[in-house]
Amino acid sequence: DLARDDMAEAVEDAFRYGKIVLATTTYNSDIFPFMRTFVDALTERLYQKRTIGIIENGTWFPTAAKVIKAMFEKSKDITFTDTTVTIKSAMNDENIKQLEALADELMK
Repeated sequence: DLARDDMAEAVEDAFRYGKIVLATTTYNSDIFPFMRTFVDALTERLYQKRTIGIIENGTWFPTAAKVIKAMFEKSKDITFTDTTVTIKSAMNDENIKQLEALADELMK
């Protein structure tokens, strides 16, 4: 929870793993401000050679995945999972299937 966690520790932790999942809401056609700060901190510190999974949430028009991918455009060797989980306000059966697919993909 980036709103409650120490941001420096969260960034440090991200560098410990080869794969991470970023989960955030769409917020004013952007991403939640704490997630923006986190991704900015990663890209400023040359976060690279990692795999990123994305879980986005948005009621009308979720754009979080698109925003996150654009933020990492200049990062080297960033691979995004084929599966992006898109939740529209509340979880449903399709989201559960997407989460399972994302987990399977990350376990490879």
